[in-house]
Amino acid sequence: MIEVKNLVKRYGSHLAVDHLSFTVEEGHIYGFLGPNGAGKSTTMNMMTGYIGPTEGSIMINGHDMLENPEKAKKCIGYLPELPPLYTDMTSREYLHFAAELKGIAKDKIKDSVADVMAVTKIEDVADRLIKNLSKGYKQRVGLAQALLGYPEVIILDEPTVGLDPAQIIEIRELIRSLGKKHTVILSSHILSEISAVCDDVLILSHGKLVACDTTDNLGKLMEDRNTLQLTVKGTEDDIRRVLSAIDGVESIETVKSEEKECIDVTVQSDPKVDVRELIFYGLAAVECPIYTMNQVKKSLEDVFIELTADDHAPAQNGEEDDSHESNL
Repeated sequence: MIEVKNLVKRYGSHLAVDHLSFTVEEGHIYGFLGPNGAGKSTTMNMMTGYIGPTEGSIMINGHDMLENPEKAKKCIGYLPELPPLYTDMTSREYLHFAAELKGIAKDKIKDSVADVMAVTKIEDVADRLIKNLSKGYKQRVGLAQALLGYPEVIILDEPTVGLDPAQIIEIRELIRSLGKKHTVILSSHILSEISAVCDDVLILSHGKLVACDTTDNLGKLMEDRNTLQLTVKGTEDDIRRVLSAIDGVESIETVKSEEKECIDVTVQSDPKVDVRELIFYGLAAVECPIYTMNQVKKSLEDVFIELTADDHAPAQNGEEDDSHESNL
């Protein structure tokens, strides 16, 4: 659906996007994840044709964004971080206006507007001035605008910024429903946002793509060892003697447990070896029952911190700050 090749964007001496390449498949919800200033909004603005790249190419459903921008843009619905709403219009008037700008046939505008209002659940505020709407409803009106014309790709830049918890849940549910009929790309620096909504994650750091996979696979890819946490009834000497004799166990940490006569144990092992059965039978043989055994997996947050560890410094003068890029 989308193919980005060797994308570069420079602002003077600052390299905001650094030779970025990736593909987006049809029917998935993708998350652009990265700290502020990592290049998320700049990349999305180039993908939508709002700004031009310094180098590289962007293909949208077979159309080159630079050579054939009109056809490429017809495939995209875009919601910037700050929705470009005309607040003195009603929701219905604004959507009619947006439909005309998108070149929707006049005899189809009424039905198109009615459809997107139904999908985004804004019929109740269709004839209210946008300036009198809540932040959540304004965001929904912006989403409705992005859906006009039934584009194959929906691009959302920080779609839940500034919303309260109830509104965030509503927008997340709406995005998940959009993913059934559209390819959706959303940017965020909020980990829970990406985990809750997206099928695949693209992590950016300093304008470069540092990871691209499903949320589950990212954790697995970053694992260099397995971690097990156990609570075992027995003496520390017996537990250490059994565990240290098991092939694949690389380190053992023990502390006294809150459970009576128990030890809390953290075992690091080779990821190529599943040591759980060996631990179970080894401790059973010396009559040290296991009360709990949990395999610790890296969360998306752990992966994000590792991959962007040096990307949290405040931007210097002249550097990109994504929080201001999408102000249309």
